[in-house]
Amino acid sequence: MKYSPPFTVTEYITVLVGEVCELVGRVEALNAKALTAPHLRRENRIRTIHSTLAIEQNTLTLEQVTAVIEGKRVLGSPIEIREVQNAYEAYELMLRLDPESVDDLLTAHGLMMKGLVREAGRFRSGGVGVFEGTRLVHIAPPAGLVPEHVGNLFAWYRESGLHVLVKSAVFHYEFEFIHPFSDGNGRIGRMWHSLLLGQWREIFFWLPVEELIQSRQKEYYDALGKADREAECSSFVELMLEVIRDSLREF
Repeated sequence: MKYSPPFTVTEYITVLVGEVCELVGRVEALNAKALTAPHLRRENRIRTIHSTLAIEQNTLTLEQVTAVIEGKRVLGSPIEIREVQNAYEAYELMLRLDPESVDDLLTAHGLMMKGLVREAGRFRSGGVGVFEGTRLVHIAPPAGLVPEHVGNLFAWYRESGLHVLVKSAVFHYEFEFIHPFSDGNGRIGRMWHSLLLGQWREIFFWLPVEELIQSRQKEYYDALGKADREAECSSFVELMLEVIRDSLREF
């Protein structure tokens, strides 16, 4: 039996997909030059890195993150500085990654978590849980099942006839549910979501979607938790489509 994530296309999802597609067309038509401007791409990339790390409790400011990426000395935690350097290196590789390749996923994790965790670039060898404070909110599948689960998820994505906007969000949720790595699952999951979207429309390589996820961080984690409880991720897909829509509106 083929793997199929528990998911329903709601009426609201259909409406949001239509809105996002219309906005993508408008942005591409009206801002074609802006999309290719190196300074804007760099600025948005830095905002993306700052936001995705801030979600993971990195305390460096946008100005400090910019300085680190520019090679300047910054007063801050060496670990947080390393997180910025690693994330920049991983995102710089984005255009050369195949979003449907498990090997490329491991390569990206190796860059993102280099010098931060022992198993950088490898699936976790032990159990892992997700905590909200001291409360355990999610127990990930056993480590021995991770390669199979990840392989099934990638195969489902390749074969699914769902719109990219929908199936990339489903992939994002399922990736976080599997929690394939000992650490770095959130930042890699968000990066991979953008990579999947970028394969569809190039604008998503440069759109700082992570910035709006950070602004709605509680909703983001609440939607992940709700999907876990209900064993159905439609509400998470709706939230991600809202975030993408609002990111395009801001752009």
